[in-house]
Amino acid sequence: MTILDELGIPADRVLTDPDVTASLSHDDAEWAPVGRPLAVVRALTAEEVQSVVAACYRHSVPVVARGAGTGLSGGANAVDGGIVLALDRMDRVLEIDPLERLAVVQPGVVNDDLRAAVAKEGLWYPPDPASSPWSTIGGNVATNAGGLCCVKYGVTRDYVLGLQMVTGTGELVRLGRRTAKGVAGYDLAGLVVGSEGTLGIVTEVTVKLRPLPPPAITVAGYFASIVDAGEAVAASAAAGLTPAALELVDRHCLAAVDAWKNMGLSVEAEVVLLARLDEPGAAGELAAERMVACFEGAGATYAVRSTDEAESEALFAARRLAYPALERLGPVLTEDVCVPKGRVPEMLGRIEKAATDHRITIANIAHAGDGNLHPLLVVDPGDEAAKARAQLAFDDIVAAALELGGTVTGEHGVGLLKKPGLVAELSPVVLDMHRSVKQALDPRGILNPGKVF
Repeated sequence: MTILDELGIPADRVLTDPDVTASLSHDDAEWAPVGRPLAVVRALTAEEVQSVVAACYRHSVPVVARGAGTGLSGGANAVDGGIVLALDRMDRVLEIDPLERLAVVQPGVVNDDLRAAVAKEGLWYPPDPASSPWSTIGGNVATNAGGLCCVKYGVTRDYVLGLQMVTGTGELVRLGRRTAKGVAGYDLAGLVVGSEGTLGIVTEVTVKLRPLPPPAITVAGYFASIVDAGEAVAASAAAGLTPAALELVDRHCLAAVDAWKNMGLSVEAEVVLLARLDEPGAAGELAAERMVACFEGAGATYAVRSTDEAESEALFAARRLAYPALERLGPVLTEDVCVPKGRVPEMLGRIEKAATDHRITIANIAHAGDGNLHPLLVVDPGDEAAKARAQLAFDDIVAAALELGGTVTGEHGVGLLKKPGLVAELSPVVLDMHRSVKQALDPRGILNPGKVF
């Protein structure tokens, strides 16, 4: 009897055709290595997940959880001879409680679908990664995803009250709480958020919600250089402004989106900053005026509060579409560094230097308001020399972020691509602490092995 006979899953949801399993064996990190799984299993319930993990534990077979496959670090890539456990069909919103302002969802629920469901109750789930139309809550939990609104409203960990998960020994457990407060024991639910499937496989998530925010005001600023845009970010922080979103998009990204979607984004600027301010009434009007002043003071060639909602929504839509648009042009190596807001101008300059030093194209998008930068290193298909140079630039950018007091990943996770960066960022003692936690919850090392560290 093989492990496939012990999974406890109907045969029609145990996929072994190599062509099918190959398509479900990797995320969107095109440059990360991918293994060949023994099978892809589509689970429908927590009990099925438990059955699969228990079988893998008995046979010491690796198991890698997968949601929508929108990750950008290789964190969901298959391991040779392992099981890929696909959770995308566990996609129900189980409960919305308007009184307690919480929702209970399965891991395969798409981020935007949750937001739409709770909006009907006048509520809002703030974490909104650029992939929110496609990425799942389980994947968001795995990487502690942030997004456009995180500068003001926080990231996924700030909204996870509790969760249900299967440990590496096949135990189905509940962590966290449903109450507004709770300090009974360690914050194990918070520990699992951002652990990239290495500590357990999440089968249910309880998230807190907020009231829907008022309509926002958009301020757009055009800049002749990316460093000037970085100065505007630092200036707005120094002025005490906390926009709901502060996003950076450069000309490369806008041109790629326009070529793909024909959105008419003809912008006479090297870089665009987009601020969204959602304070109500006079406070919002004043904040918008101050943001325009910050942009102009940093050298904006054009800065204005948008009076055209369609235009501002088109620019924010372009921000979300930037990565897939650039991906159409050739292999893209995506960075995800985060630095203190005051170091954003210098970090953007270091990114420009890496592009020049290694003779590659680097497009830039960023959650600029919290210092989370996403340089996109683009090479032509089949140009292996350019790919090698891009990897050197990638390494330079990681080193620069650490030198400036930052981190190697703000929200995409370590996965496979950032493992050397994690070792550079954390001390040996702290790395051993991580390994001790994993050993306790996954003693045979079957959960997403080879990822993170």
